Amino acid sequence: MLYKCPNYNCQCYTNNLKKLNKKELSLYQKNPGHFTLHYIYRDYNFNIEQLEHSKPLKSKVDLTKIHNSQNILGLILAFFVSFSISARKTALILRWIFNINLSHQTVLNYTNAASYYCHQFNMRYKDIPDNFLTGDETYIKVLGKNNYIFFFMSAEKRSITSYHYSNNRETLPAIISMLEAKRTAKPNQHIIFVTDGNPSYQAALHFINSLNDSNNKIKHHKVIGLQNLDAESEEYRSFKQLIERLNRTYKSHIKQSYGFNSPNGAIALTTLFVTHYNFLRPHTYLKYKVPIPLDFLEGINTIQAKWLKILSMAYG
Repeated sequence: MLYKCPNYNCQCYTNNLKKLNKKELSLYQKNPGHFTLHYIYRDYNFNIEQLEHSKPLKSKVDLTKIHNSQNILGLILAFFVSFSISARKTALILRWIFNINLSHQTVLNYTNAASYYCHQFNMRYKDIPDNFLTGDETYIKVLGKNNYIFFFMSAEKRSITSYHYSNNRETLPAIISMLEAKRTAKPNQHIIFVTDGNPSYQAALHFINSLNDSNNKIKHHKVIGLQNLDAESEEYRSFKQLIERLNRTYKSHIKQSYGFNSPNGAIALTTLFVTHYNFLRPHTYLKYKVPIPLDFLEGINTIQAKWLKILSMAYG
């Protein structure tokens, strides 16, 4: 439930109005909905069970007892995830180049099973986030309908700190994503979120700050539209560009799926993408280092061997 103060003489409104510069004031007169100047109070009825991060379902396939060798499993993850090759082409490459006969369904079965353990790995080896966390939601097709993946990432380290699947862009998935994004932050760390103008983020932050009894409230900045029409958008535009580049990278990795037949398929491939992005994919900005370097992956020269090492650590 949302309550908005309609009083134009309210001190909250008048103080916020005085903070606008001439350019912003002109924009406010043309489009008042661009700014939130009135005092707003939101009353939430969410319970703990609803605030659960999406995760892949555990598969019936036991990866430690598959009929193929573990090296083949590593090759499948390398081709299907790291090189974003479709399941059918992955099976074809294994057959034509390595003389390994398996079906594209086997590729999907193995990767779906691996995603369950990779999600646990992603959660366990998350690093401390940066003070600035930028986020956005990008749409995907599930059963022919638009669904959404919420991403948040550390602006400096470039690591993905949250990935959440939802069939809507409302407040609840935004809350779950933002809570997970800051989960590994230091107790007194000053977190600042940067997002677009989706009102779900501001509502989510209001709820999150209501859970925090200390004075260390999380701050939020919005970047509106494609042009810098206000000072806030101009100052924080670079953060929005970071998350847009992540969205494009993600889309390039899932385009071989041509949409998903189930929510679990979308969650599974997204989970594997995050594992690849955070722990295996070198970034030019980081001087060709990965966002989250791990000692036990150092010295492993092949990508398939690194995938197998990640799985072995996740099993434990």
